[in-house]
Amino acid sequence: MQPETIALHHGYEKDAQGTMAVPIYMSTAYEFRDSKHAADLFALKELGNIYTRLMNPTSAVFEKRFAELEGGVAAIATASGMAAIFSCIVNLCEAGDNILVANAVYGGTSTLTDHTIKRFGIETRKFDVTNPSTLEDLIDEKTKLILFESLSNPNLQIADFDAITSVANKHNIITVVDNTVATPMLCNPIKLGCDIVIHSTSKYTTGQGLALGGIIVDSATSAEKIKGNSRYNHFNEPDASYHGLIYSELPFPPFIMRILLSVLRDLGATPSPFNSWLMIQGLETLSLRMKQHSASALKVAKFLNSHKKVLKVNYPGLKSDKNNKRAKKYLNGGFSGLLSFEVKSLKRAKKIVDNINIFSIVVNIGDSKSIITHPASTTHQQLSLKELKDANIGEGLIRLSIGLENADDLIDELSKVLG
Repeated sequence: MQPETIALHHGYEKDAQGTMAVPIYMSTAYEFRDSKHAADLFALKELGNIYTRLMNPTSAVFEKRFAELEGGVAAIATASGMAAIFSCIVNLCEAGDNILVANAVYGGTSTLTDHTIKRFGIETRKFDVTNPSTLEDLIDEKTKLILFESLSNPNLQIADFDAITSVANKHNIITVVDNTVATPMLCNPIKLGCDIVIHSTSKYTTGQGLALGGIIVDSATSAEKIKGNSRYNHFNEPDASYHGLIYSELPFPPFIMRILLSVLRDLGATPSPFNSWLMIQGLETLSLRMKQHSASALKVAKFLNSHKKVLKVNYPGLKSDKNNKRAKKYLNGGFSGLLSFEVKSLKRAKKIVDNINIFSIVVNIGDSKSIITHPASTTHQQLSLKELKDANIGEGLIRLSIGLENADDLIDELSKVLG
């Protein structure tokens, strides 16, 4: 099936009531048929619902649908996009390990990987996502994952998938790709050779800024990398917390099963069933919205690119953009609704942000309403001056999330504040 059809139908079998909309199963727990049924579920002799911290029928539809859209074998929904990233790290790493992280990533990802996980004894090593020639030099026997964004926030850098996956496969290392900005409608990292895909579904998936959520999508290739790999001994040795269960020997995807049985079990970063239901509603129109977001963003980007007071525009849909060649290679059907542009000073940037109409000053992206943000003072404020420079985030950089308004109205407002 094509993505538009998958987003409407996959993973939902109507119950006896025949409801067209997926029901919201607002329940924390589920009744077992008898004591043997309960014991079999806990022993993984039978799959089924136990407790909503681990699984929920509404979330299950969302997970199956998203996994199919990404070309994965299974998925797990989380309470937020940051929960998805953190869950992937702790699923693969322990104290003494290191991870490789792209220099161009969302500010929250930077603070998590550069600072917070240090307290867990995990080291972060940075690489250039568009020119990963030094990537191999950063790898040692303790390297557990390579993390990057398919389309980076806020500079719209497009990863060199071929180069990164080549190095990762050579050393049998798991790749984790944040596909939030592109969405599965524009990019499918698994089909490009990556192992794990994550999303903040709070963004384009829900589409109206209605709910927090995240998702982790597993591929068939992650199991191949994990089994018998000394980098991931904890997947290949008995888990004492689960009566000696060995994840790599299960007839299920080991990466996602350990997220479910260990990470979610112990950390509890689980979404509300209602939030999963909202994400399902968002998926139904995601294809249409991404086409409109992309078309309007391209029109706005062309306007900004021609304006004499704009120093630079970051949008891969522009022929002049250095990422345009990779965009045509790795993206399909559009370039997303996110773009950024630079003006000459912090004072000028703040004046634009403070005086524009229609655009709201908000740190979310992917909303149906257009959003304007000054990254250096908000989403990336925690970064040092050196880190901001390394991420190419200057004081004059402004990020726009183009919504579903008429693009001419947005251009009119930008024209007024730019002068």
